[in-house]
Amino acid sequence: VRNANDGVSLINVTEGALNEQSSIMIRLRELASQAATGTVGSTERQTIQLEFAALRREVDRIAQTTEFNGQKLIEGSLASSVSAPNHILVQVGIDNTSHSRINLNTEVNLTEMTSTGLSIHTLSLTSADAALTALEQINTSIGTLTASRGKIGAVQNRLVRTISTISIAVENLSAAESAIRDADIAEEVALLTRNQILVQAATAMVGQANLIPQSVLQLLQ
Repeated sequence: VRNANDGVSLINVTEGALNEQSSIMIRLRELASQAATGTVGSTERQTIQLEFAALRREVDRIAQTTEFNGQKLIEGSLASSVSAPNHILVQVGIDNTSHSRINLNTEVNLTEMTSTGLSIHTLSLTSADAALTALEQINTSIGTLTASRGKIGAVQNRLVRTISTISIAVENLSAAESAIRDADIAEEVALLTRNQILVQAATAMVGQANLIPQSVLQLLQ
């Protein structure tokens, strides 16, 4: 249960970071929309570009600093393309089979959520045409973030269900163990003695049955 809870915590940290990046992307879209209008002068566009660049750097900062217990999460470490030995696995079972662990890399497949990964690193708002191009790309990037958050949510729900299943199994095993520990020792000993007597009686009867043919042969002789 603890492993699954840690997995939920990791997913929550990831979701929190993606949520912040989504908020930034929405602001970037607002800035691109402002810069795309013909009523904005070059000086205003330069000011808009300054905020745009600062927020883009914040996207990268979030990507590089979001981690859980030293494990980076959204700079590409959760992508399925990462080499298998570096996959993040959540052990939820008691054996070494694939059914006893959840591979977050294959389940989430979260690609690099940096300005480069989101394809916004070269965007500029210094002209109306450039702002229109940026606006189109930002909308695509927002869609990428939204899809990633959807996958994160699905894995989070799976881990919550896993915790519930494990908790029920632990409760049932504890109840079974308690029933065994609380057995009436006197009653169990009496049953054991009774069964031993029955076995001995059956053995004696078989022995007597084996002697009958021998007795008949002796009489015939």
